[in-house]
Amino acid sequence: MDEEKNINSADIKKLKKELEDCKAKCEEYLDGWKRERADFLNYKKEEMERIVELIKYANEELILKMLPILDNFLIAEKNIPEDIKKDKNVAGLLQIHQQLRDFLKLQGIEEIKAVGEKFDPNFHEAVGETKVTENGDPTPGESKEPGIIIEETQKGYILQGKVIRPSKVKINK
Repeated sequence: MDEEKNINSADIKKLKKELEDCKAKCEEYLDGWKRERADFLNYKKEEMERIVELIKYANEELILKMLPILDNFLIAEKNIPEDIKKDKNVAGLLQIHQQLRDFLKLQGIEEIKAVGEKFDPNFHEAVGETKVTENGDPTPGESKEPGIIIEETQKGYILQGKVIRPSKVKINK
């Protein structure tokens, strides 16, 4: 009977050791699973942020193709004499121009301010320089501050905080 107790006691020690090993492996596997779960959740979050960014700028190419149309409307509007701007056909065209501008604004498009602003290469592209005096004449004399934009030859636009087309400008020397 003493021998059975010794065998049982040895078996019990062996079983306790196996149980402790199993518990240790279980903890190791659980910790690994928790790390993988956290990594997966982080990956999922990063992917969602990337998709949001992708959607945010998905229309950029289409908008870039629409900007020349908007430019042509601006040129046409500048060249329409004041006396015929009240004509219903001309007023209709000007309304289409405004609708296009409103649509682009809803898409997150903003015009870049240029004339009278300090030249900023992040928003403006210099296409020329001119010396302008205080009274606005491009002649020598008392000049305006150098680097100030005096003319915008093509409007620039920002989409959701990103410059999609810089303003083409002439600056004061």
